[in-house]
Amino acid sequence: MKMVVNLTQQSIVGEIESVLNTYPSHPYQQAFAIPDLRQELITFVLNRIPSFYSIMSDEQIPAEAKQGSLAYYKLPRKPLEQQLNLQNLIHQGICLIVQEKSDWISHRVCETVQPACEPSHWFG
Repeated sequence: MKMVVNLTQQSIVGEIESVLNTYPSHPYQQAFAIPDLRQELITFVLNRIPSFYSIMSDEQIPAEAKQGSLAYYKLPRKPLEQQLNLQNLIHQGICLIVQEKSDWISHRVCETVQPACEPSHWFG
């Protein structure tokens, strides 16, 4: 048995993780930890790049992949220009989504306030 595997999405998911790790936790990493926003970012990038598929035999496909977890698949090393283009698209997607959904994000991503840093109500 052979299976067609879309390697593009798996590669994009890994690259999104790498790019998001360069952003501050609040609000970016917290916002894109929300599954709907993460999927919107993946879709934004996928719609702007060509897809790559590979045909794999049943023996080549790990059990995890057969269950739908292909996150660890990576495309072969990309030339620097393609890598930079992909990272640029991810940055554009992050900025666009945060701008368009800023109110929605601010209601769902609350910055944790340290009790010692909170202003005292004792002083009016």
